[in-house]
Amino acid sequence: MEEIIFLVEESDEGGYIARALGAAIVTESDTMAELKTMVKDAVHCHFDNKELRPKMIRLHWVKDEVFAA
Repeated sequence: MEEIIFLVEESDEGGYIARALGAAIVTESDTMAELKTMVKDAVHCHFDNKELRPKMIRLHWVKDEVFAA
């Protein structure tokens, strides 16, 4: 696998949640710096075989904004 993509959203409780596309990986953290570390650790745990592990991790930010019309 060349890369794995995570959808990143702000959590209702504060912090961030990252969900992988095409793999059962979900992680969360309080800060962006911590999120990158948590995502990398989760990918290494999920793909314990180094040959199957993605070479790149892409974080795709999803942000909904609602305002009065």
